[in-house]
Amino acid sequence: MKAMNMEAYRFSISWSRVIPHGKRRRGLSTEGLEFYDKVIDRTIAAGMKPYVTIFHWDTPQALVDEYGGFLSRNIVDDFRDYADLLFERYGDKVEKWITLNEPWTYVVKGFEEGVFAPGRCSDWVNRACQAGDSAVEPYRVAHHLLLAHAEAVKLYREKYKGRKLGEIGITLVTFWFEPYSDSQADNDAAERAMDFMFGWFMNPVTYGHYPRTMKDLLGQRLPEILAHEADMLRNSYDFLGLNYYTTYYAKDNPNLNLLKLRYATDSLIKTLINHN
Repeated sequence: MKAMNMEAYRFSISWSRVIPHGKRRRGLSTEGLEFYDKVIDRTIAAGMKPYVTIFHWDTPQALVDEYGGFLSRNIVDDFRDYADLLFERYGDKVEKWITLNEPWTYVVKGFEEGVFAPGRCSDWVNRACQAGDSAVEPYRVAHHLLLAHAEAVKLYREKYKGRKLGEIGITLVTFWFEPYSDSQADNDAAERAMDFMFGWFMNPVTYGHYPRTMKDLLGQRLPEILAHEADMLRNSYDFLGLNYYTTYYAKDNPNLNLLKLRYATDSLIKTLINHN
């Protein structure tokens, strides 16, 4: 990377690698912490700025066993303590912090499709899933991810920002969606597709609430953002990281989820790669 004249190196710290049992009070891994000391020091020595991602989908197994990991609101406090450890140890050298990497991917692949850890979904979606609910759990997990993000940002700004010259943000992922036709229905479908992927996370961290389309279509399946949580979520980033891979066509499909509910059909759209 140095030979290529790159100015920054973005990498992720593994929660399990520095706090093997998930909770800070249960002990730290000296070996894990020293490993990241070396990564950060060598990055700086090479003339690059370290951009550190705090969570890249590896939830400590101990917390999954104890209370279900991000299925539980309990994860928020443990995530804040984990972030606190990183800010405390590396904050003098790291100026750019990213709370979460692609929370949408973690939620959808791990709790809707069941193809990433922890492999949860409705059994009719993927027979390999031994437990889960693709209609409910993705929204619950996303909610707790957002609260964990907001708590980490609040902690950083209140405890560290005054004495450490850094910024903290979040990295989201989105596809782009083009209307399949010029019809109003397909134009609305493209907007809904963006709401259910990008707006799902971007709206809360910007405005403190979920997109209206999600509220209307999901009802009580979408967790409520309480007033004090909205205050904490609103404007909870100094910068935005955005990962983008591809574009799809979005076609209105109002009868898509009449039989069984899941996140993949909740937006009432059909996505297509080709126009014909």
